Amino acid sequence: MNRQVYMLMLIAFVVGMSELIVGGILDLIAKDFHVPVSQVGLLITVFAFVFALSPPIFLVIFAKVERKRLIILSLIVFFFGILLAVVSTNFTFLLLSRILAAASGSVATVLSINLASRVVEPAYRGRAIGLVVMGISGALVFGLPIGVFLGNFINWRAPFVLTALLSFALILAVYYSLDRFAPSQVVSLAEQVRTLKNHRILLAHATTFFFLAGHYTFFGYFTPYAKEILEFNGLTISILYLCFGIAAVSGGGLAGISSDKFGYRNTLFAATILLGLSLLAIPTIGSISLLFWPILLVLGVVSWSITPPIQSFLFTVASDTSDIQQSLNNAALQLGIAFGTLVGSFTIDTLTIRLTPYVGLIFVMLALLSGGLAMKGEGKVRG
Repeated sequence: MNRQVYMLMLIAFVVGMSELIVGGILDLIAKDFHVPVSQVGLLITVFAFVFALSPPIFLVIFAKVERKRLIILSLIVFFFGILLAVVSTNFTFLLLSRILAAASGSVATVLSINLASRVVEPAYRGRAIGLVVMGISGALVFGLPIGVFLGNFINWRAPFVLTALLSFALILAVYYSLDRFAPSQVVSLAEQVRTLKNHRILLAHATTFFFLAGHYTFFGYFTPYAKEILEFNGLTISILYLCFGIAAVSGGGLAGISSDKFGYRNTLFAATILLGLSLLAIPTIGSISLLFWPILLVLGVVSWSITPPIQSFLFTVASDTSDIQQSLNNAALQLGIAFGTLVGSFTIDTLTIRLTPYVGLIFVMLALLSGGLAMKGEGKVRG
């Protein structure tokens, strides 16, 4: 495999770590800035919202910029965004740093996936793209637990220092090692929106949105929930995130195999029902430590398992615009995270953190409904 692919994979890893880490150190940031945990949760909301909307906009604006130059510029802005987080003296500056990191990091990630397919021979394109996506998964498995550990045993700024150092190293690596690439054709925003006229496609994206909204209404505040309700310490939570990450990566692979063997319709319904049952089980029997760990593993397995069945469905019903649908579905995923953490914040402020799993369950039920409507009439033969 071309060594440039591994460099692009590291870009996805560092950006992924930057996105995920805040969820693990919410309480530490809240304590330092003397603000409610629910307010700090808005950092996840804003990051996901900006991350979702930036690539379609900025890739059109910079459509004529050579791609190596654009990815370097993106990483430079990302570096200064992370650096601003390190030196932030109040919550406003930290929020601004998340906006800068999300906008630039999302562009760098999309470019990494695109360039990975261009630096290798056609026969290796799938594997190259898969490696870059593994960088994001790797952030979930390794980056998040490491960040939580550093945050709890040094301070909340430590994970951002690590991310800044890694991003600076990547700027140098890209400058000296990455080939130059001419801009590829970019689909206009109007053309992307026009593809949503098909109600089944729109419902499929809505399913992703509701699925992630339900998951992140609870999981976006998992650290304060685990500390306040389950009384876990920082080390235990780091181990929890590691186990969750391994389960989530495994779940993505299992969902892909299941989609091929049992059909994307059956896989989607099974994953959505299991997510709902996990959210229902956590506040009812999850307080029993012996039962909490297997529930967490099930939650991890199904949490990111929606992508393979939904992408398979979209490729089937919209094969001529599959690239656009992949981009739009990723946007729906990020917007779901943004909406879920926003609802979680509201739930904590007006009710109690204990109810976040139940509120998340409502959105999971909506995901089951929209998925059923999108795939109405689909069977195992076709799915």
